[in-house]
Amino acid sequence: MKKTYYYVLLLPGFLFLLFFMLIPIVMTIGSTFFQEGRFTLEGYLHFFKDPYFLKILWTTLEVSIVTTLLCILLGFPVAYYISKQSLRKKGILLALAIFPLLTSSVVRSFSWMIVLGKKGLLNNALIALGVIQEPLDILYTPVAMMIGLIHLFLPLIIITLVGVMENIDPDLIKAAESLGAARFTAFRKVIVPLSIPGLIIGSILVFVGSLTAYTTPALLGGKQKVISTFLYQNAITLNDWYLASVVATIMIAITFVVIGIMNKLANKFNPKE
Repeated sequence: MKKTYYYVLLLPGFLFLLFFMLIPIVMTIGSTFFQEGRFTLEGYLHFFKDPYFLKILWTTLEVSIVTTLLCILLGFPVAYYISKQSLRKKGILLALAIFPLLTSSVVRSFSWMIVLGKKGLLNNALIALGVIQEPLDILYTPVAMMIGLIHLFLPLIIITLVGVMENIDPDLIKAAESLGAARFTAFRKVIVPLSIPGLIIGSILVFVGSLTAYTTPALLGGKQKVISTFLYQNAITLNDWYLASVVATIMIAITFVVIGIMNKLANKFNPKE
């Protein structure tokens, strides 16, 4: 009776996911393998044979991977510092870390356009200081996309890591130091390995978010296309829904591959047995 009660509670959510997510995804993927009533891989062969499409895919992966790595490098020390603060100070710092998530991605992207433009705040400051003579071409490049995406997703990895790090027993560090380990060695040998689960989850969130983000790459990337803006162009502008479905399927496949790799890494570093 108790199990039946739980199943009844789960039913509305399950039906919602089934009809509004699972079925549309399956139909989208299925439509890429059939054209005019026959099975075909023509869409995928065309995509992976075209250098232009491959360049877009490579740019997307490059931006997503570099964004993820930079978020890890920037977020890890910040998360460690926050996790060691008192409860009140930790709440304030977490609120500040989460604050960018409360701002529209469109507003954030336009703000970066003002900062990174040829006549933007960054170039004007560097020229005034005599660091450069000519404005840097940062806006409408993959670098600009990475900056916008780091601003967008850095809070996710900070929050995830803080949740893991604050549960690490401080006595473990003291024990390592009492056995002769330097503070950095203790951090590297104790804190980093124990933070791997949060690091894996945060990395997945950042990578998948960067891979599928549309607004930030569209505004900061300009003519530099990534797979999400390419999908939008084919679906809305060119009305080529078949190619758009192929691109969407490739995005889904990449997402599952990355999640699978991350899960294997998590099991390797933190075996359950």
